[in-house]
Amino acid sequence: MNTPVQQIKDRLDIVDFIRSYVSLIPAGKNFKGLCPFHKEKTPSFMVSPDRQTWHCFGSCNEGGDIFKFLMKHDNLEFYEALQVLAEKAGIELKKISPAEHRQFGVLYEINAKAKDFFKKNLSQSKSALEYLNERGLKKETIEEFELGLAPESFDDLTLYLLKSGFDVKDIERAGLNFKTENGGYMDRFRGRMMFPIFDSYGKTVAFSGRIGPRLQKEKPDLAKYVNSPETPVFSKSRILYGFHASKPEIRQLKKAVLVEGQMDFLMAYQDGVKNAVATSGTALTPDHVNILKRVADELTISFDSDDAGLKAAESAIDLAGAADLSVSLLVLDKFKDPAEAVQKSPGYLSKALADAKPAMEFYFDRNLKTESAGSVAELKKGIRAILAKIKKISSSVEQGHWIRLLAERAKIDEKSLFEEMEALKNETAKPKEKESFGSENEKTASRMELIAERIVGLAIAREKFASVLKESEKFLPAEYLAAFKNISGGKNNEAGGELREICDAVAMRSDFEFSALDEEKIQEEFEDLLKQLKKEYLKKRREELILAIRDAENKGEDKKVESALKEFDEVVKMMNN
Repeated sequence: MNTPVQQIKDRLDIVDFIRSYVSLIPAGKNFKGLCPFHKEKTPSFMVSPDRQTWHCFGSCNEGGDIFKFLMKHDNLEFYEALQVLAEKAGIELKKISPAEHRQFGVLYEINAKAKDFFKKNLSQSKSALEYLNERGLKKETIEEFELGLAPESFDDLTLYLLKSGFDVKDIERAGLNFKTENGGYMDRFRGRMMFPIFDSYGKTVAFSGRIGPRLQKEKPDLAKYVNSPETPVFSKSRILYGFHASKPEIRQLKKAVLVEGQMDFLMAYQDGVKNAVATSGTALTPDHVNILKRVADELTISFDSDDAGLKAAESAIDLAGAADLSVSLLVLDKFKDPAEAVQKSPGYLSKALADAKPAMEFYFDRNLKTESAGSVAELKKGIRAILAKIKKISSSVEQGHWIRLLAERAKIDEKSLFEEMEALKNETAKPKEKESFGSENEKTASRMELIAERIVGLAIAREKFASVLKESEKFLPAEYLAAFKNISGGKNNEAGGELREICDAVAMRSDFEFSALDEEKIQEEFEDLLKQLKKEYLKKRREELILAIRDAENKGEDKKVESALKEFDEVVKMMNN
């Protein structure tokens, strides 16, 4: 018997459903329209009736099924979206047994089981516990937020979950492992301190893994953080770390404090700031702001004082201000972040929060510098920068307040400032996913992945390219090779997890980008992409060989050095050709 989720998908056509939100026009086998999740003039939003999925090829690069669309569009949790769609489909959820919720329920079960596995592993590691204590975390905090440790081994978690009765495909859908080139499965998290990520109901939906102290010392090139991928139960743009615990305090105070990462949150919460939240490996998004707006009127933002931190703060201020939240900034002059402030000076954070300055004062101080007061050009530039920010505030009362203060500081009458502000072009606050809050956690697409997605899309669009790409498929990254084989082999809807997302994206790209191009241009682009793909592959292989040669030399393994040097010369020759 089908699950309720599948019954809903069978009864509701995704094209008809999304049409009630977005105007769609035919585009080959698919439909296209303006993306509802970011402002655009040229349609980049595609809906596939065959795959019953959608994908935006514009700046937001989002995609998914009918559930993901409703959750994102209406800012709903999965269970809320399930109820809405079940009603539309005429399905009575109360008559469906718990076993039939398995498609999504099993992901919660797997994540909960993995959390317990990581917790037990941490309890048995003296060095890991010492490390957390050195970072300032108390035993009570570690236990309350159920921190853990992933073993350094290849597949300990996968084997544990298999022995617990879970299917390997479901473990992959939960984002806890991935398929390797040889067909086996590898744990996504290895040798990392594990921070479970909870949804607003307190269910474990994902993890963030910070590199452990030993691996950080021995392998400094490893990413500092690895995060769970997007899954049917986890969307990083909608999850605020710690919100399940801090929600009651935020609701009572009508104030929230936004920090940059898990350690900042945990240390702040431990020090008595019970209304803190953090983003989970992404920028602050409109969805995050909407979640906070339900329970708070004010938002205080903590940020690092470097350029990246200032950009993150500015993006967050604009988003929150546009949503009619009163925004202030927490400036930690003596410390680099809240975690350090709590560790070195307990109690300092609460005092600093009481002195947080309104966000607009931050813009005043930044753009109205005394040394440029004599320069009309500089003054005009600074005033326009401030007016652009005031214009984004949704409240006209608050706008008037800041215009009055600006008039006093700049010695310019209010009427002139209002006229100057009205003359400015409207700018919408856009979340900058790649350069903001928590962006050190975020994995960005590499050049090779971008090339691979496009060339696989071309190969799907034109059969003649598919046969050529098959001869060069070894140059494709593993996930795109799997997607290419999956789609070209006619197994479009059998993939799951990240592979399904990649398949959906490349399958729709042909109608989105390639239908309007003439054959000559498509041929030229394919040939150029194939050359660039090979080049990126060889560059990566060259870097791997350099590391292998150094390692073999350090260990005195002369034969391995000789073999690696020989392959290195061949790779360099191929690159030169």
